[in-house]
Amino acid sequence: MQTDNLKFLKALCEAPSPSGVEMPAAQVMRERLATSADSIETSVIGNVYATLKGKGDGPSVMIAGHIDQVGLMVKYITDDGYLYFDPVGGVDAAILPGQRVNVYGTARDLHQPELLRGMIGRKPIHLIEADERKTITPLDKLFIDIGMSGEEARAHVMIGDVITYGMGFEEYGQGMAASLAFDDKLGVYIASRVLEEVKAAGGAAGDLIAAGTVQEEVGLRGGETSAYAVNPDIGISAEVGHATDYPGIDKTKYGEAICGKGPLIARGSNINPTWFARMVEAAKATDTPYQIGPENRATGTDANPIQISRGGKVAGLISIPLRYMHTPTEVLALSDLEAAVKILTRFVLDLDAQVDFTPQL
Repeated sequence: MQTDNLKFLKALCEAPSPSGVEMPAAQVMRERLATSADSIETSVIGNVYATLKGKGDGPSVMIAGHIDQVGLMVKYITDDGYLYFDPVGGVDAAILPGQRVNVYGTARDLHQPELLRGMIGRKPIHLIEADERKTITPLDKLFIDIGMSGEEARAHVMIGDVITYGMGFEEYGQGMAASLAFDDKLGVYIASRVLEEVKAAGGAAGDLIAAGTVQEEVGLRGGETSAYAVNPDIGISAEVGHATDYPGIDKTKYGEAICGKGPLIARGSNINPTWFARMVEAAKATDTPYQIGPENRATGTDANPIQISRGGKVAGLISIPLRYMHTPTEVLALSDLEAAVKILTRFVLDLDAQVDFTPQL
């Protein structure tokens, strides 16, 4: 991966954007595409639409990556300065004790959050009764220590302030990377990079929209509103998928998804069959590795609301195999990101006015 692209991915991942407060990551996307897109708009809900105008009358394509991430929210501040919290999205209580976190305090300025360091605490193992050690400490028994008195904590932190894991992006091993929020900053990365590559190739027949959607983790809201507002002919969700290449995962139950062997091209009831066929053709034409992701029902991604928007849309889903989803150290192979960009770019460039996605024998 080229250095500037790596910096872009890192900036996306490290920009705090729990569902509902996606503005920092949205700004990273807007700045990146400022000189590539013909126009960039931000909706009142927070979706970002970067559009590259088509040069003909081909179908319009929207590639959506959700720009929000899971996180936490302050719900109570004790007189001793400790913060109690609720989850924003699917947070696993088992991984939280001992985590370092970033608290974005707005008590001093609602428009300029103040970064505060915090530690998620609980009783040490020495003081936990034997029967308690057999269970996961529930979220309401955990708290965040920001090293301040109650009065000082309230001077910096308000109820409703958001919190993210205190980890960053780093490369490790052979072509691997770990970060918080690959789910789904990598989707925003892919959508943005495809727009850049299509522009460099001279443009597509129809409009191409790179969409950074919001609030996916709490109900696919940005996907639903973007599909309705943009009204594309084809809507593609660029997402994460569960890798099954590490201990404890039953491939006979969850299928095979291996980091480094290419993105998962979804196939199933949520996915237009012609879209799937053309994506496989694009992968083969560019000699790019890919895997098939079987989806026997609604996918739980933005592809779901895209498919049923208005009178129905051509919906597609391409996913990057991801280990340890919704943890502070999500893991992927960087080569899978570049493979997804390559396949999608070819798919978009191959479209013309004659293409028909209507299911037929």
